[in-house]
Parts: sequence; structure tokens; C-alpha cells
Amino acid sequence: MAKIIVDPVTRIEGHLKLEVEIEDNVVVDAWTSGTLWRGMELIMQGRDPRDAEQIMQRICGVCPTAHATAGILALDDAMGIEPPPNGRIIRNLIFGSNYLQSHILHFFHLAALDYVKGPDMAPFKPRYEADYRLPADINAQAVDIYLEALTIRRKAQEMLAIWGGKMPHVQAIVPGGVSEVPNTSKIYKFLAYLEEIQTFIDTKYIPTVKAVAGVYSDWFSIGAGCQNFLCYGGFPQEEGLDHVKKKKFFDSGVYVRGQYKELDIGLITEEVTHSWYADDTGGNTPDVAVVTADAKKKGAYSWIKSPRYNGEAMEVGPLARQWIAKNPDVLALGDKAFSVMGRHFARAIETSQIAKAMKEWALQLQPGQPVCTPHELPKKEVVGVGLCEGSRGALGHWHRISSDGRTMVYNAVVPTTWNSGPRTGSGAATVRGPMEEAIVGTRVADPSNPVELVRIIRSMDPCYGCAIHVMTPNKKTISQFAIN
Repeated sequence: MAKIIVDPVTRIEGHLKLEVEIEDNVVVDAWTSGTLWRGMELIMQGRDPRDAEQIMQRICGVCPTAHATAGILALDDAMGIEPPPNGRIIRNLIFGSNYLQSHILHFFHLAALDYVKGPDMAPFKPRYEADYRLPADINAQAVDIYLEALTIRRKAQEMLAIWGGKMPHVQAIVPGGVSEVPNTSKIYKFLAYLEEIQTFIDTKYIPTVKAVAGVYSDWFSIGAGCQNFLCYGGFPQEEGLDHVKKKKFFDSGVYVRGQYKELDIGLITEEVTHSWYADDTGGNTPDVAVVTADAKKKGAYSWIKSPRYNGEAMEVGPLARQWIAKNPDVLALGDKAFSVMGRHFARAIETSQIAKAMKEWALQLQPGQPVCTPHELPKKEVVGVGLCEGSRGALGHWHRISSDGRTMVYNAVVPTTWNSGPRTGSGAATVRGPMEEAIVGTRVADPSNPVELVRIIRSMDPCYGCAIHVMTPNKKTISQFAIN
């Protein structure tokens, strides 16, 4: 039995080490290891809870609006407030703009170079030498679109800034709604951007994904994973304090062992069996979970924790959302949806869905109407829960606030924690994380050039800056270094 180690995996956000064992060139076991620390929850302790909207965005520069959204929903929940329609819609437009940018970024600038051969120069190299199959004319066209996508992404960020003020970290999302007031000029400018981006999605992005999928059809049978899905729901479409049950563009739900079920957030735990944290934090629910680092823990191999839903590993992301929504195009794939190409296909069609919906939302804005609900901090200890769907999947922030108006516990359970967390249990009771499970069983044609492994990883669009965190409740210094 031989080992393959890829460290670091490139063209993802953050730092990932992958280690696999292969026998007769087939992966028989896999370990995904998050190797970078994050300390954002620790920074929140003792602060004014309203700082969360700005501080928690800094978890990631790629998907900050997801953390702004989850953080503000947790505050809304804790304070028992709900934004007026204009506030809800503008939040959705800010979040949706980042979705479009993020999905386009993922396919063209992170994943596509596994299938599209660019010139032998940066940014197309260094790379693994894949089995490039696209016909020369289609490949050349895909390279041109890769370059065009850079401009489209910039325009998506400019479109977002109309309502959010700036990117990558927005200013306008506040408890109870937003601070930006709509007028006809802003709405028109936003729609002009959106029309150009929608055209790119429908005439360039989706056709390129379909072209790649047609040539690499065997990748509809590779990277199946755990085949359990979870979706918190995202982009609320009505007012109401129950953000699990209220109507949303993406409805909440789970798909476990072949059965569709309603989401019950009380079944969510975070395990640390194979994470570099003390064992006494394992199994805690996110509203009370705190962690103590244990870098020498026996059997541990990742700074990522392992979220579980009633003990089950759950995949999150565009494929999970589309499967739970019972999108007919995705369901028509059958078991082939549980695959590398299934994930790329689901992400592409979702991008078009969101762009079309955003046009309808923008036209619902009412200039002159309120954008924010007045609020004040509660006078008793409360827990706020903010659940949304980041571009990479289910994102939840749990925020415990003391009676004197200070943050006691803050915990972010992020999409890549769900997808790339390490295994739990041992022996026959071992439950691998979804990414590890997706890699097991893969045939690697050339162990010195394991492009198959990174293709699977990139199909899940991981973000390790979001997923990894270290916090010590007593603010103890864990390690100190002098860098020369």
C-alpha cells in the first residue's frame, strides 16, 4: 500500500493537506487536514455583540457577505427583530451579487484549469498535467472566457457595492435591515449590471460547463461522497421571526440515507474526535461549544471540527440545495448527480437561477420606504442563531449574549467544516467527512500526478479560511513565535 500526499492543495481558498492510501492505484482511505488557524470567535468574546457584522466578515475575503448575513441574522434573532421588506430585499441583493461572483470565480479561476488547458504561463501554470480532452477550438474559446470572467467578476462586485458600500467587506448590513436607501437611479444601475452578468452566465458559463461535462462524462461517476445533504435555506422571501420555517428562495431541509426530511437544528453537533482540540468539547451544540487547542492530541490530524447531523456526515453546497429543492434537471441525473460533474452542473444552473430572481427582487424595492427596524440589545442572556446558505453551502452563526450586553460565546459552523471536517469515531464506527468519502474509491492513473484527487476537492469549492478556528475562553497564549 502506497501513500500520496498533496500539501498544499492549490486553487482553493486557504490551506489544505490531503493524504491518501492507494492500493493497485485505487484510493482505499483519505485524510483531509486543515493546517491553518483562525481565531475570530475569540476576538468576539467580551465585545459589543453588534461588532459581529464587521468582525466576522473578516473570516474570509472570498465569501464575507455570507458571514455578514449569518452574523446579522443571529443578532436579529437574539433581539427579536425583523427587517422591513426593503431591508430584506437589499440584503438579498447584496448576498446574491456575491453568489454570482463566487460561482463564476470557482468554475473559471479555480476548477476549470483541471479540464481546460491554458498557455504554458502564469496564471495557467503551475498545474498538474491533466488528461485534457476538449477539442482545440472549444478549449481556445474556454481560455478566452476565463479571461472575460475576470471582468464579469469585477462588475459583480461593483454591482454589490451599489447596496453594500464596498467589497470585499460590506458596510451596509446592520441589525434590523440595512443602512442603504433605494432610489430609482440605484435600481436602474443595478439592473444594468445584472443584465450583462446574466447574459454571461447563460451564454458563456453554462455552455462551458456543459461542454466540459459532455467531454468528461465519466466524471459523473466519480466523487460520490456520503450522499447525505443539508440546506439551512437562504434568501428569505417574507417577514417572520422563524428563519427556519419562513418562505425562502432556497428552502431548508435535509436528505439523509435516501429520505427527505425537515431540518431540525437541534440535531446539529460538532465533534472533535480527530481534531486538534481537547476531547471535552466534542459533541457540544454550537451555542455552548468552546474549544481548547491540543496540538499534540493523539489521532488528530486537522484544525477543522466535524459537524454532524444526528451523527451523520452531511454534504452542503449547490448540489445539496438543488437536490433538496428537487430541481428536475438535477434529479434527472439520478445517481450521476452525486459526482464531480454533478456539483459543477448544479452550481452553474444555480447561478442563473439567482441572477433571474435578483431582477425580480430589485423591481420589488420601494423608494422612500423604511430599510431598517429600530432595535436595542436585550437585557437578559439570550442566544441568537443566524442560518443562511453561503455560496459554498449551509452557514450558521451561534451568538450567546450576556445580560450586560456582551458576547459570551460565538461559534461559526461553516460549509467547509461540514464538507471537509475529519472523520469521527474509530474502527467499524468511523464516519469519514464528506470530502474524504468522496475521494475513497477513486482510481489515480499516475500517483506522481494525482489530478483526480484535486478535481474532487475543487468540485466542492472549499474555503479553509472559513473552516478552521482556534479559540481559548481564557484568552491564553497557545504559542508565540519570532519571525525573522
